[in-house]
Amino acid sequence: MSKLSSSRAAPSVLARLVLAGLLGGSALTLSGCLSGKDDDVDALALAAQTEPADVLYNQGLANLEGGRLTEAGKKFDAVDRQHPYSEWARKALVMRAFTSYRSGEYDEAVNTSKRYLSLYPNSDEAAYAQYIIGLSYYRQIPDVTRDQKSAARAAAAMQEVIDRYPDSEYAEDARSKIRMSRDQLAGKEMQVGRYYLERREYIAAINRFKNVVENYSETRQVEEALSRLTEAYYAMGLTQEAQASASVLGQNFPDSPWYKDSYALLESKGLRPSAPGASSWFSGIGKKITGA
Repeated sequence: MSKLSSSRAAPSVLARLVLAGLLGGSALTLSGCLSGKDDDVDALALAAQTEPADVLYNQGLANLEGGRLTEAGKKFDAVDRQHPYSEWARKALVMRAFTSYRSGEYDEAVNTSKRYLSLYPNSDEAAYAQYIIGLSYYRQIPDVTRDQKSAARAAAAMQEVIDRYPDSEYAEDARSKIRMSRDQLAGKEMQVGRYYLERREYIAAINRFKNVVENYSETRQVEEALSRLTEAYYAMGLTQEAQASASVLGQNFPDSPWYKDSYALLESKGLRPSAPGASSWFSGIGKKITGA
């Protein structure tokens, strides 16, 4: 092959192949031989561009500390690209995820962290990668009037931190973020429930408030939810349910302004909070709230 590509007789040989209709695979092979020198040049250029992994990584850290996030990301990417599956690449990958998070590129931060966890699930930085996922979702939580998908994802991701890495340094903050994310989810339910209550769609409102009491009893929203249940049941003429709701509210939050409002509402009609029966939904919920 090398003789054919360098010989002065090559053009006449190629002409005979074309005339004979035999170009086919021979022409492809010939093309590969002729492009060999270009490949060698590209390989040399690539080698010249390759830098030591530790140098690239430290440059990335320096840029990150200096606030040059775009340059930091490029350096960490270069480690991953030029030294794949090395220890430096492992470290660079999680730092790339953090750099994306710091840059507000939350989707990229989540994707990079997930890639890290798929490659290095048992590494020392795995807890940090999972924590970055949770933080990225948490930072995208909108106000309570909008869809709360990010709040649900943040709570789930932070729960993964606690379940998989309970002794990590990120577990405590993960618990805090879960509480705030769940409070946001409960707040959304309350916002929708109040909307139905104002429109006198009491059944729809009650379902929302009961969801808060049943599934978000640890949040600050539960006091208002019980008070709104008292209001909705009273408006429907279901006085026993209204009394039971107010009773659970008073037992758990006796100093709450929401309890004072509910008590005043019942008292205006000569009623008082009344403990729910053993078979009542409120009986089970009351135990859940108190932890009995």
